[in-house]
Amino acid sequence: MRDELNQLKKEALQELEITDQLNVLKEVKVKYLGKKGALTKILRGMGRLSEDERPIIGKLANEIRDELEKAFEDRESKLKDLELQKRWEKEKIDITLPGRHVERGAIHPLKKVLDEVHEIFLGMGYDIAEGPEIETDHFNFEALNIPKDHPAREMQDSLYITDEILLRTHTSPVQARTMQKLVPEKPIRIICSGKVYRKDDDATHSPMFHQIEGLVVDEKITLGDLKGTLLTFARQMFGENVDIRLRPSYFPFTEPSAEVDISCVICEGHGCRVCSKTGWLEILGAGMVHPNVFLKSGYDPDKVTGFAFGMGVERIAMLKYGVDDLRIFFDNDKRMLEQFK
Repeated sequence: MRDELNQLKKEALQELEITDQLNVLKEVKVKYLGKKGALTKILRGMGRLSEDERPIIGKLANEIRDELEKAFEDRESKLKDLELQKRWEKEKIDITLPGRHVERGAIHPLKKVLDEVHEIFLGMGYDIAEGPEIETDHFNFEALNIPKDHPAREMQDSLYITDEILLRTHTSPVQARTMQKLVPEKPIRIICSGKVYRKDDDATHSPMFHQIEGLVVDEKITLGDLKGTLLTFARQMFGENVDIRLRPSYFPFTEPSAEVDISCVICEGHGCRVCSKTGWLEILGAGMVHPNVFLKSGYDPDKVTGFAFGMGVERIAMLKYGVDDLRIFFDNDKRMLEQFK
């Protein structure tokens, strides 16, 4: 048995010497020193020894176990140091290398304009209201005094999902939803912004674009209040020298209605190619809320009045930044977007 123990020690040390991975080292240790390992198997045969031999072999077995335990610990420590050294070699940072350039992003010009419009109207005491982009025919048309035979309902103008469901063509449904939700509360001062959808696609139109609309409902609201509000907005957005004018127009949900122009921001109203020598640029539509819209929302048009207005965010951005093709905003061309860093 003495020879078996010495042979086991020799084999264990030899195998230990060539082991270069920690997981393999654990397997080798179990093989020789585990509960079912080679050393345990040899010691089970001690019953065959004489009483004089047992303490001698037992002492030898303990010495070999202690020696092998120490050898395994040393080998494990060495392998851990080697593994750590390899990681350091692999993960080390060469501080002499130049740093990597991180590109600086920027807010998209449409988002910049949207945020700026929000900021202006929030400063005038307006709240921001939101609504769904997939709308019902009722809120998109009926509640806004747009009857079944109105041209705006034609399939070539609107993107229908079913006969009664469509992608909203304007953010006006948010106004109708807000009035029906708050009736008979007043005053109401809201702006509603978001994506809208129409079957348009050219240099000045997109099938998806962004719109901002405003609504005020209270007693004794006049057209003068509307003009003063829009003049304040125009001057904060385009500069203190900007003026506005209202031209008679038609919208089914306002009466009277007007197209609103600003004095040309390029030539300051003197006349140029951009404003077709007129000195004016069309910017938005507005008007006094139609009595029928009040009735459909539950308000009494004999007791309240109000005004509404709507503008395209892309239109504002085109004027503000001198862009002549609306589609540029959606091309994701870095050469254009980098100008807004």
